[in-house]
Amino acid sequence: MPRPGQTGPRTIVLTQAKRFGIDMGTYMTAINSAENIDFSRRWKLYDLYLEILMDAHVQSVITKRKSAILFTPIRFKRDGIPDKVINEQLESPWFYRFLSDAWDTLNWGNSLFQFYMDGQWINYDLIPRKHVDPVRRLILRQQTDINGENWDDFDDLLFIGNPDDLGLLAAAAPYVIYKRNTMADWAQFSEIFGMPMREYTYDGNDDEARSRIINDAYNDGGAAVIIHPEGSGFKFVESNNKSGSAELYEKFTERCNSEISKLYLGNTLTTEASNTGTQALGTIQKKGENLINMSDRKNILNILNYDMTDTFAALGFDTTGGSFEFDEPNEIDPDKKMAIIEKLHQIGLPISHDYLYEQFGIEKPADYNKIVKEEEKKKQPSPVPEPNEQEKTKFSNWFSGFFVDALGGSGALKW
Repeated sequence: MPRPGQTGPRTIVLTQAKRFGIDMGTYMTAINSAENIDFSRRWKLYDLYLEILMDAHVQSVITKRKSAILFTPIRFKRDGIPDKVINEQLESPWFYRFLSDAWDTLNWGNSLFQFYMDGQWINYDLIPRKHVDPVRRLILRQQTDINGENWDDFDDLLFIGNPDDLGLLAAAAPYVIYKRNTMADWAQFSEIFGMPMREYTYDGNDDEARSRIINDAYNDGGAAVIIHPEGSGFKFVESNNKSGSAELYEKFTERCNSEISKLYLGNTLTTEASNTGTQALGTIQKKGENLINMSDRKNILNILNYDMTDTFAALGFDTTGGSFEFDEPNEIDPDKKMAIIEKLHQIGLPISHDYLYEQFGIEKPADYNKIVKEEEKKKQPSPVPEPNEQEKTKFSNWFSGFFVDALGGSGALKW
């Protein structure tokens, strides 16, 4: 990122993340370092976040929530008319990647982007979060540095998020740490008590026999082995309640996953099966999850309509008088949709044929206009033929004869 008047770009020296071996002490140290008022240092916390993101359940709930953003099309419209030039950019790979990184701001607290043109397409770089001090608005060369470049000196950067926010991963980390340690104990428990133990004895004075037994034990599998001389004592003390102990590990792991689900999705019934949940309760919790998704969409639209309009303008795209909008998916059941359309037709509401083709996924015929004209002709009533001269004379005679007969006798009509 060159500074104005700078001959060469500044260099950010990346450092490999420190993984594994995390515990609650590591977590508390990282939180305190990140919240330091004088010199906030987040690299320890962000290294821990990278480790937290390796948890399968965390990845699952993040993907579930993020999908509501990534798989709903976004369009830029001006007076209700889509802008073809900008929408081409919104359909390109860079924008999909940007939406993912922008949503991840909820995980990390904030993000700093640098935009530029790459040929005809917009592109960007996500400044490594470990090298950004959001409180003092600095970009750090080394992740451990205290001072760095002020990002206000650059006009192609976009910052989104809250400088003091540590993100959702700060709340999820303790449950992942506890769960990981519990599952390690559970695995050890299963290895000890879940497999049979083999016992080998040998003559204490026969070293050759001892060597043969050790070799046999090594080649016979990975189950636990006890090797001792004959005549020596051996007593294996089992757990009084092995099934209860295993259930304790399982329940604690499930509780940690449930807390993570509630953190991201607001519920647990939409991610895991439950013996106590009802369909009505699941429906209610699904509505709550939908509200969270709507909040995420509102957040993305605020970023696009307020923060990124200047970025698009700086890159040569006119956003004046327009706005970014989500094209909400229509999830009405086709049978219900057909019933609604039939009722609307019965009350006389005009419905576009193109709309029907689009909604029901029916291909429009190539000779559509010809078919419509033929159908309209069939609906028109047949014209009544004009009477010929013979029919006119016959009707005239009948008409005059009627009145002559009616006036005969008394000369008045009798009703």
